[in-house]
Amino acid sequence: MKRVVTVGLDGSPESLAAARWAADEAERRGLTLRLLHAWPLLAPEPVRVPSEIDQNYWAKRLVHNAQAELQTYHPGLTVVGDLVADDARHALLQAASESEMTVLGSRGLELLESYFMGDISMPVVAHAERPVVLVRAMKDKEGRPPAPLATGRVVVALKLHGPCDDLLEFSFRAAAAHGVPLRAVHGRSLPLHSHASGGVDHDITEEIRQDAREHLNQALRPWHEKYPRVEVADSVHLESPAKAVVGAAEGAGLLVVGRRRHHPVLGPLLGPVTQAALHHARCPVAVVPHD
Repeated sequence: MKRVVTVGLDGSPESLAAARWAADEAERRGLTLRLLHAWPLLAPEPVRVPSEIDQNYWAKRLVHNAQAELQTYHPGLTVVGDLVADDARHALLQAASESEMTVLGSRGLELLESYFMGDISMPVVAHAERPVVLVRAMKDKEGRPPAPLATGRVVVALKLHGPCDDLLEFSFRAAAAHGVPLRAVHGRSLPLHSHASGGVDHDITEEIRQDAREHLNQALRPWHEKYPRVEVADSVHLESPAKAVVGAAEGAGLLVVGRRRHHPVLGPLLGPVTQAALHHARCPVAVVPHD
């Protein structure tokens, strides 16, 4: 089976932005790009019928137009179209299990509306066994498109509690492929005992900061050695991890966050940092499953 990057295509501006991002990534990684359009009502493939009576005409046109555009800008890239007569959620999860990564469009909404991202992307992000990247078709506060990965850094959010090799492997590989810097970010809320009547206890906060920095350096050390050409910066923020990560993603080309493969029975499918990244980060967000 060919190694592929799969993008979910539905004709929306968000899915077209995702297809363009995925094409660039597939070309840099030497992978095949698969344009997947899934719809339960697709008819069995007819044999040589005129377009006016072909029930799949518009689905084919959607994929064909996207394929033609992408190959104009990426003439050496292998792009294949895939029409699947199935529920989009199920089809994308199946495709994700066969792909190096899956790329989906994400609506860029504000305030409370940003918590309704659609009934397709979130289940795929929450259950896929391989990385899923969400790409928005939107502009930043100054009216400019988000920085492409070719010019923006890669930011990776690290909890430092448990293994983080899957996130670091993905992040370092992306930074190396695009020749951009990597920034590792760790946020840690201050405990209650660090607060005093006159403010925070600086001795306690410095001890917390130093402990976090030592763990961060320890996690990064073997990846420095494996990817010596990747310029790496690390930062520790003594504030809400979600706030620290979203803030660090401003101007980035890609934000990488993690998701546990095995969910707690009664817990949320996605943690608060990943939720905040998906709803509020303006750059593409890669969600990497890990143990």
